[in-house]
Order: sequence, then C-alpha cells, then structure tokens
Amino acid sequence: MAKIYVEGPVRLSGEVDIHGAKNGALPILAGTILCRGECILHNCPNLSDVETSLKILTHLGCECRREGQTVIVNAADMSGYEIPDALMREMRSSIVFLGAIVARMGRAKLSSPGGCELGPRPIDLHLAALRSLGATIQEDHGVLDCTTPALLNGTAISLSFPSVGATENIMLASATARGVTVIHNAAREPEISDLADFLNSAGAKIYGAGSDTIEIHGVAALHGTEHTVLPDRIAAATFLAAAAITRGSVVLHKVMPSHLMAVLSVFREAGCDVVASGKDLKLSAPAKLRRIPMVRTLVYPGFPTDAGPPVLAMQTLADGTSMFLENIFENRFKYVDELKRLGANIKVAGKVAVVEGVARLSGAPVECTDLRGGAALAVAALAASGVTEIDKIHHIDRGYDRFEESLRALGAKIKRE
Repeated sequence: MAKIYVEGPVRLSGEVDIHGAKNGALPILAGTILCRGECILHNCPNLSDVETSLKILTHLGCECRREGQTVIVNAADMSGYEIPDALMREMRSSIVFLGAIVARMGRAKLSSPGGCELGPRPIDLHLAALRSLGATIQEDHGVLDCTTPALLNGTAISLSFPSVGATENIMLASATARGVTVIHNAAREPEISDLADFLNSAGAKIYGAGSDTIEIHGVAALHGTEHTVLPDRIAAATFLAAAAITRGSVVLHKVMPSHLMAVLSVFREAGCDVVASGKDLKLSAPAKLRRIPMVRTLVYPGFPTDAGPPVLAMQTLADGTSMFLENIFENRFKYVDELKRLGANIKVAGKVAVVEGVARLSGAPVECTDLRGGAALAVAALAASGVTEIDKIHHIDRGYDRFEESLRALGAKIKRE
C-alpha cells in the first residue's frame, strides 16, 4: 500500500494549474452512454474515480481510451445494462449511471454504491424520480433492477432536497424521454450547468441549468460531441488552504473564480489577500491566520461541504477559535481524530467542530478516512514540524490528479512510496 510522506514546515509559493473537476467529469462520462457516436472530453482528470467510470463504460460495451488529459468514449455499440457489484463499490457516485443506462437500454441492473463513508447518502430521491418518469424498479438485497417497457415519459418532479446526484440522474434519464420534464428545487452547482452544456452540445434541449428550475425537452437521440470539463473548484480550495496554512503566496491557473465566491470570502475573513483575474487566482497569506467565527456548509451557492476539511485544517494554526457547522454529511468529521494526532485542538459535537488554534503542529503517522479528509491531513502536514506519514492515500487519488507533483511545484517536500 502506497503512502505519502510530507516534511514540514514549508512556505508554499509559485504557480499551479487546476485540473478538471471530478464531480463534473463523472456525470458527463455517464452521459456519453446516451450518445450514438464518439465523445471527446478534454480536461478530464486522471483520477481513480474517473478510471472506475471508464471501467464501467467498457464493461457495458463502450470503447474508451485516454490521451493525456483527454478521454474519448464511443457508446455506439453499447450492449450491456448491468454494472458488477465490485465496480459499484469502488465509487460513491456510481449511482449516476442508473438514469443514463435505463434511458439507453430500457433496463439497468446495479447494486448500491460504495466510496467514502460519510454517512447515509440516500438514493430514494433518484429512485422516486425515475419511477415518476415511468421506470419500474425492483430492490432485492441491495440490487436495483430498473426496467421500462418503452420510452420514459417526461413529467414534473419536485425534489424535497436539491440533491446534485438526483438532479443529474433526472437530466440524464429525461434527455431522450418522451415529452417535457421539469425539475423543481433542482441543484444549482456549476457541475449541473456543465452537464447540461455537454448534453446540449450532443443535441439535448435542456434549459435553466444553474437555477432551481430545469426544463428538459426530450429528443429522439443524442450524437457524439466534444466538450471541456470545467475546473475543479474543490481542488482549488485545497491548494488555497495549503498556501494559507504555510503563510505562502500562490497563483492558481485554469480556475473559475465565480464558482468559488463563498470559499474566497472565508479566506479573506481569515486575513488572506485574494485577487481574481480572469481564470487566475492569487492568494497571499498573512503571518498569522485570523479565526473564522463560523463556517456553515450549504448547497451551492453556499460554502461547499467538500471544501470544509482543508479549510478546517488551515484553521488549526489560526489565532483564536473557529467553528464549523456541517449541514450535508453527518459523518464528515471522521478525519478530525487524525488531525489531533498532529497536535490540533479540535472538539466535535454532532454537526459542529470547534477548532482552537495552536502554536504549532508536529509530524506523525496518520491515515486518510475519506477523500477530503485525506486532503485536510496533507494541508496540515505541510505546516507541521517534522515528517508526517499519510496512509490509505487511495482516498486522495479518487479526487486529486498529480497531487504530490502539484504540491512539489509549489515548494512542498512531499513524496510517495
């Protein structure tokens, strides 16, 4: 099992490119199933979750290949409708394939998804929406068997919570359905708009993505297309946190600052100077970070839950007490005990974590509990005295492309063994 070793403290400085968004690439890869031709996806990050998606597509009969940061998928001869349990367990968001497969094949059979253990991520919204579109779903010992005797039928669907995954599944399932589908209380994340842009470039008719009401006019079929995946806003937040905790100054290229407004306001509150120019972001950290009185995770455009762990790690060396209120995942703070091994002073009570800034952190053996928690450990390790050994880094590989290489480019002393 590979490990990452980080020697600190260091002061990060320099420039780095932000890779394509994991949460943008995965639903788009599922969307290639609907296209009867070759899809060329640029800025598609080289992540283990992306590779799992490509394995799923290959198993279903699609042709897939990677050329650098470009992935080519041809689903013209797709013949399968079943995803093996082993592949489903590799990726928490694998349920996003359900709507696309049943829309294309008339049947989809898969098991409950795996991935990070952040607490329940109910798929009842996904299943209820597909049933509203006309699908029949049988659930038996964790296996979902979804069928439709003919085309799915457009309808009005009102989500009780603006779930990103459910919104994506409805968009994929209804893009080639009969009639019009309207999603009320839809998720508004940038990745939703990116999926709509991809599908529309392939011939779909989707309106209102990015707002809380999305209208999908079903078309007969989608064709091949070319699309560039949007930048990863969570990766950007992670590198900003790494620069801030090390009192550094970095420039991020290939970002969308407008997607990071809630995150950037938190960094400014901590005393960082943040300047956006086009698709560049420059952060200069103060000698001592200020406390952030309260960070509340919310659905977009609020502060994203995935940015919480690296920002919390950053605040372990701040001047004063910061509070984090987690409103999305009930087990988000599992990584906190590992940060405490480095000397952090953090108390967790339910959905709240209270971070009392300390004078210094010290290197120690730690292990990743999940993807973003792993990133938080790396952020803290950069500012800790001595060597930090980070185990179970397969979690980090799920969401960060060339993680150590990018940090080394900014001056970090980090290696993988």
